[in-house]
Amino acid sequence: MADLRFAAFGAGFWVPFQLAGWQELDGVKCVAIYNRTVSKAEAIARQFGIPSVYGDPDELLRCENLDFVDIITAPWTHSRLVRLAAEHKLPVICQKPMGMSYAEAAEMVQICRHAGVPFLIHENWRWQTPIRQLKLILDSGVIGTPFRSSIGQISAFPVFTYEPNLKEWEQYILADMGSHLLDTARFLFGEASLLYCQTHRIHADIKGEDVATVMLLMGKQTTVTVKLGYAETPIEQDVFPNTHIFVEGSKGSAEIGKDDWVRVTTVSGTKAKRYPPPRYGWSDPDYLPFHASIVPCNRNLLEALRREKTAETNGEDNLRTMKLVYAAYDSASSGEAISLD
Repeated sequence: MADLRFAAFGAGFWVPFQLAGWQELDGVKCVAIYNRTVSKAEAIARQFGIPSVYGDPDELLRCENLDFVDIITAPWTHSRLVRLAAEHKLPVICQKPMGMSYAEAAEMVQICRHAGVPFLIHENWRWQTPIRQLKLILDSGVIGTPFRSSIGQISAFPVFTYEPNLKEWEQYILADMGSHLLDTARFLFGEASLLYCQTHRIHADIKGEDVATVMLLMGKQTTVTVKLGYAETPIEQDVFPNTHIFVEGSKGSAEIGKDDWVRVTTVSGTKAKRYPPPRYGWSDPDYLPFHASIVPCNRNLLEALRREKTAETNGEDNLRTMKLVYAAYDSASSGEAISLD
């Protein structure tokens, strides 16, 4: 089967890792790259052997013979670039958060549906090794019916030093990290019917929020609390840990703890096993769990583009995650719980 040819849009922080993730898979090849600052695209092209570089996305789409486009740019550019790809009848993979509002995200899904092109979202968080294992445990019924869970990503990692552009986001941690963890909550527990959120801004030099707490009622029976924080306070001891998840069920509990340990406790006792992510030479050790999850996510999206499987995180599905993200902002603003039925 011939390789699927794609173009990468963007040359920012995440692009080298996304392209390295694609290179771990057979049957796909990046043949062109666009970036507004062409010199940045040229540097990425040299690093990954990409033959063609463009400073105009429309020119790229007119000149290249492509099977899909991978949009790895800032979220406020997504809508325009998705629309452009759809106009060229090209399948689209887009980074999260999909859009800058729920209405914008819904419009993007509609544009691709009307154009008859697949629209897929690169939502890699749920593909982390211990999270996939936790899903298998919950589905097995060994801890019974889940009734309460906490999902936390609270870290002293200096994210604004690594990615200073994040300081300019007027909506930060819910749009960025919240997209990941709220999608993970959906993956584990189903759809939410009620949501309440509070946010805080601890860093004085950023525009958006860097701490958020979201409480959800999911699947009509499971209370889930999602805790997010990059406040860099002394209490945040772990530097960019894996996501910590604790689930209470009618017959026991399941937990993802530090260093990828997964524990299951029932009347029979506690069983524990590590599920570390695979290590790739190109991954940053500080981002290891997240970089490793790029590969299985890309594999699933590639299989969908080849019509071998259904993509877990297509536009239609991720729109439900975007509904939670922007409902969380509405709740934080109003101080009221939001019904999602």
